[in-house]
Amino acid sequence: MKTTQSKDGTTLAYDVYGNGPALIYITGASCHRSFKPIVQDAKIFATEFTVYNYDRRGRGNSENTLPYTMEREIEDIEAMIDSAGGTAYLYGHSSGAVLALEAALQLGSKVQKVIMYDAPYVRDEEKKVEYNQLSQKINKLLDKGKNAEAMSTFLKGIGMPKVFVLLLPLLPGWRTMKALAPTLAYDIALTQDMPPVERATRVSVPTQIIVGEKSPSSMHDVGRQLAKAIPNAKFVQLAGKDHMVNGKTLLPLLSGFFKK
Repeated sequence: MKTTQSKDGTTLAYDVYGNGPALIYITGASCHRSFKPIVQDAKIFATEFTVYNYDRRGRGNSENTLPYTMEREIEDIEAMIDSAGGTAYLYGHSSGAVLALEAALQLGSKVQKVIMYDAPYVRDEEKKVEYNQLSQKINKLLDKGKNAEAMSTFLKGIGMPKVFVLLLPLLPGWRTMKALAPTLAYDIALTQDMPPVERATRVSVPTQIIVGEKSPSSMHDVGRQLAKAIPNAKFVQLAGKDHMVNGKTLLPLLSGFFKK
């Protein structure tokens, strides 16, 4: 494990895998750098890149300086890019895709290229109202310290099959997921609005937007909105895949776009 400090003094923990161009891996909700699927993906990506796999603030071995704002997470990404030598490619999954887009807007030439997978903004005003109701329910549970219930409510609320959610407490990683529950408030804050299409027109770095063919239709709508707004953005629908895509499937896309 390596560490670095963000602008506000928050210590960030990260691991480095592989050789090649620097790639910052920005994970989504309920994930951390030691989560087995994340490690597997990072090691697959490391066959062609130097992968910086970090714990977002409040997760794993990273600190959690309050109050939370999205700007602090962008400063965290900047700290990771600086650790990688000053420039890097960004791959963001789910809420991590939201952060990758914001980093492209705010960090200038430090960001070389961006790939976003299934950015989970709300697609319209109706969905925004529904998501706000889910947010209020989760925040009340977190305020009461009901982390397990908050995590289950979130996962069901974003469309995860109820049977799978019911089985989660039986899995070895459930204790860690419960510990991550307070960070759900951060991911909700990142994704509670519609995609920033007007601001996205100012993205100046090459961007590829990927959605899984079997991912929720809202993610397809959001992906197309962003692809239309971002200059020269490339849109890819990944055949047969859903929100939980694996690294072996993604590697050819990452290599083909980043190394082109």
